[in-house]
Amino acid sequence: MKKNQLPIHNKEGELIYNIYFEHSFGNLSKYLKTFQLSNRRVCIITDSNTKGIYEAEIVNLLSPFVKYISTFTFLAGEENKTLDTVKSVYAHLIEEEFDRSDCLIALGGGVVGDLTGYVAATYLRGIDFIQLPTTVVSQVDSSIGGKTGVDFEFYKNMVGAFHQPKLVYINLATLQTLPDDEYFSGMGEVLKHGLIKDSRYYGWTISNMMEIQERDMAVLEKMVFKSCKIKKDVVEKDVFEKGERALLNFGHTIGHAIEKKKEGKLLHGQCVALGYIAAAHISWKRGYISTEEFYEIRDMNVGFDLPMMVSDIDTEEIIQLTKADKKMDGGVVRFVLLEKVGSAIIDTTVTVEEMKAAIDEINADVAEARND
Repeated sequence: MKKNQLPIHNKEGELIYNIYFEHSFGNLSKYLKTFQLSNRRVCIITDSNTKGIYEAEIVNLLSPFVKYISTFTFLAGEENKTLDTVKSVYAHLIEEEFDRSDCLIALGGGVVGDLTGYVAATYLRGIDFIQLPTTVVSQVDSSIGGKTGVDFEFYKNMVGAFHQPKLVYINLATLQTLPDDEYFSGMGEVLKHGLIKDSRYYGWTISNMMEIQERDMAVLEKMVFKSCKIKKDVVEKDVFEKGERALLNFGHTIGHAIEKKKEGKLLHGQCVALGYIAAAHISWKRGYISTEEFYEIRDMNVGFDLPMMVSDIDTEEIIQLTKADKKMDGGVVRFVLLEKVGSAIIDTTVTVEEMKAAIDEINADVAEARND
């Protein structure tokens, strides 16, 4: 395995695509030329935040060897990850006469990648797409594994499909341009990876907190690579989330419910961080992890500028919203709990009382009422 490359295989061991790790977009042309794009149309799909930073560079890199380049830009934000935006992309591709042999390029964060992947999965029953993730969340998580989708009335990814990219090209330098809230939001997914699969990696992340805060490139390279490796190992065993892949949903059951309630006012990684505190609380109360481990998980959020609590939520409403999540299984909420730090389990026996206590733990209004 090359240092700057991770191959993703199917269950039969066949190569599906490669993830490349670079410090610029300079080598993108080299990798894309292998896809014989000279006779194909390419559409770059991006959002209003990313367009002005990277779109011109990508167009210039592709122009010498691509038949035709089109771009589609939508307004940045989770609230635009909808079927209405998908419909607009379809119209654009039809007007530009894109056919099944052509290719889409997702340039941006998780919203762009998820939406572009869903368009690629469904336009003409499926066309190729390439991921160019530019945020922490998209680089360590959402660009890998072939999950695509859009939200439905802020219910996360309720409409989607599995559709693997042809290539994931990670330019680590893009992390330097992120606003602080977007950058640190991604740490919710990073810390999740260590908590569910690798306690040493979780400890390494905490030990390198200062370097991560300062966006030290050498540390970011190790962090993104390791997180991608963890996700790769999980999805290769369970591409369609029939079993172990569900472990990657640690923090997402309650996190998605909070994200729905807050209607985009909190970023995805921030909601995941709140969700995994709640899941860790249940794990602690069941005796799976120690008191010290629970409070470390909770308190480490502060060091990565992630929330420990959220206000203006109703505990009962959050419980109800978890029952509308796509991770329901036969009418039962599937929780991912920590068996220990670095090892997670899927559990379908979490009670309403356990959920209530866990949500109360992160509900700032409940905490304030207790202190009055």
